Amino acid sequence: MGPDPTDHLLRATSRVDNGRMAAPPPLAVDALYRPCTLDGLDFETTADLAGPPAEAPVPGQERAREAIALGVDLRASGYNVFALGPPGVGKRTIVEELLASRASGEAQRSDWCYVHNFAQPHRPRALRLPRGKGPVLRTHVRQLAEEIRAAVPALFESDEYRTRAEQIDEEVSERQQEQFVSLGEDAAKEGIALLHTPAGFSLAPTHGDEVMTPEHFAQLPAQERARLEQAMHTLQDRLQKVIRQVQQLQKEKRARLKQLGREMCGVTVGALIDDVRTTYTALPAVVAFLDEVRADVLENLEDFRKPAEGEPGPLGLRPEQPSARRYDVNVIVGDEEGDGGAPVVVEDNPTFPNLLGRVEYQSRLGTLVTDFSQIKAGALHRANGGYLLIDVRRLLTQPFAWDGLKRALRTGEIRTEAIGQAYGLVNTAALEPEPIPLDVKVVLFGDRILYYLLLAYDAEFGELFRIAADFEDEIARTPENEALYARLVASIAAREGWLPLHRSAVSRVIEHLARWSGDAQRLSTQLEDLAHLLRESDHNARAGGAVAVEARHVQAAIDAHRRRSGRIREKIHEAIARGDLLIDTASAVVGQVNGLTVALTGDQAFAFPTRITANTRMGEGDVVDIQREVELSGPIHSKGVLILASLLTTRYSAKRPLSLSATLVFEQTYGSVDGDSASVAELCTLLSSIGGFPLDQGVAVTGAVDQHGRVLPIGAVNDKIEGFFDVCAARGLTGTQGVVIPAANVKHLMLRADVVAAAERGEFRVIAVETLDQALSVLAGADAGTPDERGTFPVGTPNALVAARLAEFAARRQALAAPTVTVRRMQARRKGRRMFGPGAPPRGRGS
Repeated sequence: MGPDPTDHLLRATSRVDNGRMAAPPPLAVDALYRPCTLDGLDFETTADLAGPPAEAPVPGQERAREAIALGVDLRASGYNVFALGPPGVGKRTIVEELLASRASGEAQRSDWCYVHNFAQPHRPRALRLPRGKGPVLRTHVRQLAEEIRAAVPALFESDEYRTRAEQIDEEVSERQQEQFVSLGEDAAKEGIALLHTPAGFSLAPTHGDEVMTPEHFAQLPAQERARLEQAMHTLQDRLQKVIRQVQQLQKEKRARLKQLGREMCGVTVGALIDDVRTTYTALPAVVAFLDEVRADVLENLEDFRKPAEGEPGPLGLRPEQPSARRYDVNVIVGDEEGDGGAPVVVEDNPTFPNLLGRVEYQSRLGTLVTDFSQIKAGALHRANGGYLLIDVRRLLTQPFAWDGLKRALRTGEIRTEAIGQAYGLVNTAALEPEPIPLDVKVVLFGDRILYYLLLAYDAEFGELFRIAADFEDEIARTPENEALYARLVASIAAREGWLPLHRSAVSRVIEHLARWSGDAQRLSTQLEDLAHLLRESDHNARAGGAVAVEARHVQAAIDAHRRRSGRIREKIHEAIARGDLLIDTASAVVGQVNGLTVALTGDQAFAFPTRITANTRMGEGDVVDIQREVELSGPIHSKGVLILASLLTTRYSAKRPLSLSATLVFEQTYGSVDGDSASVAELCTLLSSIGGFPLDQGVAVTGAVDQHGRVLPIGAVNDKIEGFFDVCAARGLTGTQGVVIPAANVKHLMLRADVVAAAERGEFRVIAVETLDQALSVLAGADAGTPDERGTFPVGTPNALVAARLAEFAARRQALAAPTVTVRRMQARRKGRRMFGPGAPPRGRGS
């Protein structure tokens, strides 16, 4: 990128004058804000600008686009895509635009249907058809069923059928009659009558033409009774045989009538089915289904015969013909239009049934029933042959949905079943639809933390989602990217029907994108927030009757958003103004400095000053962080305190024990504190307390520090400067107030216009430092002091005062410890004389 344009502003920060480190001057005004000029574009309003190029509709996301393109082109198993990045950076927009362009040129998806399985009704069969053929097949089959329902009853009512059926009936009846007549004649010869009663056939002895009564039969001679009983027994056996023969004749009659029906209907039904069959000769599965329909129709012709009486059945319901559903076609994925390329499906509610489909039930007579016609498609069915887009957070919050999706991708098939059935929670009979082969590319959207958690804790995730499309949070602020963003703004405004943006408004928008990124040399990729800003700016322009959006309209939208989110910020500033939060911005105080705290409220960050104080005394080298002691300190802040303690010891007490006891605290804070951006402020406060020199309370400090005294960059530098500026401005700017920041943060500065204006008038300062000594020089109002070759600081400098006080502590501690050492030595000598003098016990070998 070339040299940093702010380098010349920092050269004064390293000037050494006569062995002393000079305090750096305030930053020049042009270092506080980097304006956008758009010199490379010639336009008055966005109406004169074309949109961004089609190959890069969103600037700076080339890495993610390359990853998505690779995932789309690789059709191998497991090359699904996870688009990771913060919300609002255009992940879905880029993916949908890229997939739409690819899908339009790809092969069309197939239609999928479920039909009745005549061999195993609980396992419906899946049919795959070319796109648009599913609804056509359904129409053909329904028309076929209607034609069969009309043709079959007509055939059964025809004269030919009636004549032939009557012939079969008469023939069978004659044969039955012959059997009974022959049995009756043989019985009559034995004096026994064959009786036909409503209960059936029976045998009884006769006397003349009358049936013999039991009394009469009892009066017969014993020999006659025995003869009749023997004859009746024999005839009863013959009667049973005749009845069985009659039943066999009835069975034969039904078979002959059924065969007659098949002969009569076979030609007609076959002709109707063949008319449909010829349309699908290229689809063997459909032809096989139609052949099964033919066989089932001829096997169940009675289902098509109209009830003779047509009377209601039980509970007043008319009987439903079983054939009404089983010859239907359930099109779960179909499109009447035959074009459109591969499908791109977005599933916003990825539940288990919404992904894998479901089987619905109907209530009939208090019972839940279902069949193949109640199978409903899921998102995987609709996206089969194309692309499926899912928000991973929504997916993971739905029970069993994540496991169901992984199983489908792993096995390469869609198995539609209830959750209870899939996990063995229920054992009731249910449909088991034939699984459908799956060929889909899944794109998940989510935050980076979700991606890395899944990668770490789900062993299958890395195998199924091999492509990570990592979207940038921000991009370099180059003239080329500024021009691309200007074209993007023009494209969004035109697409949404908003007023065109004036050149100044586009520049202000791009400048605010840099502010969003927290870096004057970067641009935020938050397209969602960009769209909100443009929408609100358009509203302001329309409300003012403008014909184009100007910079003032954009600034009004920015200010309005800041005010909407500023309730807590205003409460804190009110507490400072009223003296509830003690913040001094005018005097000089020993052991106290103004640090800067950042707070987040929704999508807004703001900062405010916090008093940091220190107390020191002679001790054993302990630096106590009160926040940590009461568990209100985060690990990064605790690390910062340990670093400054190490720096303090190494720099000021390298050759003697650190004889110091110090306490540090953030005054009037009642929540947790984390981060190391207050390390410089804490260390300066500590040095002030040790050396006894005051620090300017009109200057706030932010910055981290390493063990060698170098000041390190921190975050939210713009918010911190503005937070302290607001407090000072409310009390009146004096020209001596300001903020000390790390020199590495100068390139991040994009301050508000009122802060820049105050700096230009000399009413407020922003001072960049590279070392602890420079920060201490600013706060103390005097050169901190640079050590000579012997390590001695110049007399009277803050560093010299600190070193002298620590040396004093060490000497006093040593002096206080000397009598104790002398007493201990005398006690040891006395003990030695008792142990080894005259009369002492003999020493053992191991002593």
